[in-house]
Amino acid sequence: MSDQVFSYGPQRYATGQLSRALTAIARAGANKAERRRAEAKAQRWREVLDGLTSGHATVGSRTPVADLPAWVTLEVTHGGFTTGRALAEAPLTQDEAERLADLPAEVPGDNPRERLNLWYLGDAGQAELLEALRTGHYRIRLPEHAALPVVALLLDKGFPEQALDLVAELRPHMSRLRFTPAFDPVARPSGAAVRVATVGEAADGLRAVRTPEQLTLMHATIEVWTPLYERLVALWCATVDGDLPSLDRTGTVIGGLPGSTLPPHWMHERARWLADFESARSTHEFRGRHAHRKSNFTRLHEALLSDPNELSPRQVDRVRRALANTLTRHGEPGSAARQSARAEQAASIAAPLYTDFAGVLVTRIERFPADGGLPSLDPVTTPIRADDRVAITDGTTIPQHLQDKAIRALEAPADELVRRGIIGSGEVLAAVLPQLTSRLMAADIADPVAASLYEQLYTAFRQRRSLLLLDLQHQVRFDELPWVTALEALPTLAPDGKSADRPRGGTNAEKSSGGTGPVQSGGGSAAAARRLLRLTALLAIESFPEAVLPNPLVREFHTLAQQAGLRVPLVEEVAADIFMGTFTEKWRAAAIIASRTLAGTLYQRYYDLPSAAEWRTGARSEVRWGKATAADFTELCARRAVEAGTRHDYVARNGALLEQSQILTTHNLAVLVDALDLGEQLRESAPDLANRTFDRIIQRLGQPAHGHAALIQVKNAAYAWRQGVFLLSYCDFATQTGQIDRLIDQRAAPRLEPAVAGLAHIVTGGRFLGNGLEPNGTGRRLLGWAVGRHWYFG
Repeated sequence: MSDQVFSYGPQRYATGQLSRALTAIARAGANKAERRRAEAKAQRWREVLDGLTSGHATVGSRTPVADLPAWVTLEVTHGGFTTGRALAEAPLTQDEAERLADLPAEVPGDNPRERLNLWYLGDAGQAELLEALRTGHYRIRLPEHAALPVVALLLDKGFPEQALDLVAELRPHMSRLRFTPAFDPVARPSGAAVRVATVGEAADGLRAVRTPEQLTLMHATIEVWTPLYERLVALWCATVDGDLPSLDRTGTVIGGLPGSTLPPHWMHERARWLADFESARSTHEFRGRHAHRKSNFTRLHEALLSDPNELSPRQVDRVRRALANTLTRHGEPGSAARQSARAEQAASIAAPLYTDFAGVLVTRIERFPADGGLPSLDPVTTPIRADDRVAITDGTTIPQHLQDKAIRALEAPADELVRRGIIGSGEVLAAVLPQLTSRLMAADIADPVAASLYEQLYTAFRQRRSLLLLDLQHQVRFDELPWVTALEALPTLAPDGKSADRPRGGTNAEKSSGGTGPVQSGGGSAAAARRLLRLTALLAIESFPEAVLPNPLVREFHTLAQQAGLRVPLVEEVAADIFMGTFTEKWRAAAIIASRTLAGTLYQRYYDLPSAAEWRTGARSEVRWGKATAADFTELCARRAVEAGTRHDYVARNGALLEQSQILTTHNLAVLVDALDLGEQLRESAPDLANRTFDRIIQRLGQPAHGHAALIQVKNAAYAWRQGVFLLSYCDFATQTGQIDRLIDQRAAPRLEPAVAGLAHIVTGGRFLGNGLEPNGTGRRLLGWAVGRHWYFG
């Protein structure tokens, strides 16, 4: 469930987020890294609020910033709000400033950004761009950074009309946005593997490792302040005439008085100690037990600031008591007991710090290109060795959590990264999949230079964050970028590998589809796209069987399906608080496939799916916001959602209705199984996947949760339950009953017993009543949303 944006109002929502960020700043205290993160978040939400109150930014539109077109990449915060700032609207980098300084005076432009952009439209600038493109010495980090390189390519390949049209569209924004790439002396690495993070990103993560606050304090105390304390104690002991102070059995101070005598050079040693103390305070914060106002250190230090010949009786008593405390406990200065105690303290901090290990890893992985990945795990997993040149014993193992930070840059096939746990969720899989999709998307472009640019451009585009949109609007698509459209002029590869003219309009790789069946693919990469889609769909289902496919992964699957020449009605997860009350026709198309594919199965019986024929005979469409919507699908979802309750709760009612849309469509599972012929393979793996899914449900429900977190916990458990029922539908009867027995035997979630009983009822041939209850029994259907109190909570 997303945050309740529109039930509370955009400004109130943003104000609440700002308040949370300010609270995080206060809680960060002395933790500088956490404080910086919280301050950055607070600043973003201030900018969101400024935009909303001034009218500069709006909510729910594809063009939320008044003076920027939809294709501009915006800074987007949690919930889909924009700060109103374009990410390409950034200060000049050091390299750009140096380049600007070398430009001829006659280069036009009203500001530095405009002058740089216009320079790259001239002959010399074009030549510079083309050289970078041909050598690969450039990086596209934002989609806008590819715009002027596309202009250069079009002019070089003989397409001046398309180049001029593109320049005309970019020209109003050249004083504001960067349209050129980052130039790099090293060519961008390429290959068929993927990585979760680049070497540079992994190194940044390791540099951010900080020693825990308590450990830092302990090191400062033992390494800086305790040696000063030892000198301070010895300094005062030298002023005692007779026996040194100590405590008797009753706690009474006995022994001589400090300040009774001043040895030669004592005043000089006093001045040196005071200077050393101030020097230490200039580089280390004076904190910890020695800094306490009642500590022995503080009492001895305060007295040392006075003239030793003019100490008051009270000061003498305080120094005497402080000396008695430390000498009784640890022994006299230089004694074996005192030296042993200090040696033990030093040994307690002798272990290397995490920052030391992190530094070793940074040095090791930085030998590889920053924009690439690690070819193997050897640089990360090898224990400390002599050539690391650090004060850590050879053979010491690097802590695993630090290895994990570096291993994120391992470059390997996606399934290997999943197996190693580096890709740990569908969201992470979605983040790396564009690295493969981009290569397929570029495979049809005949010119390898243009193909490489296209590949980087697509990968950068997929990193855009989604805006919060209303009225069935869709996010900006890849082919809506003006320079992507312009690239369609370049020739493609024909099926025989020879150059062919690219048809106007491109591959339709980003355009939505509402039905099934083949569409025009982009060329020879169609078969490869289908193989990749099949591989990654299975990888997602089999690796994370308890999780619904996240929207970024759905979007990437859609792109691959289009590239493969398939019309697959993949549907997104919609937030309950921004649901517009209707669905487009692709939801009905997906539901028809689900009903046809799952006819007569456990899933169909458990969730009472209508037949495919019922969908076709009852189909009814309406036009809303200029789009065809499936009125019959929406109405059926609303009728079925009554099972969750009928109280007046805007968000909960929407959530219950949306859950029914996911049930009716299986949230893409049936569609993918049908389109990619995954049934046979799923039958082999389904028993194990179902076991893992239900085990995960029990584990989740066993974790403590309260309030809103408990509601989310139950919702996620119900969504995972739906995935489990789908998987059980590909199992035989014995496996289904065996799963029921496992759930009964576990007894780990007693409040889940009605759901287990309900599933058992359906497995053995029963049906639920219209309210989701088992006739004459305690079993019931498990849903994640409830309008009112969920039965799971009693």
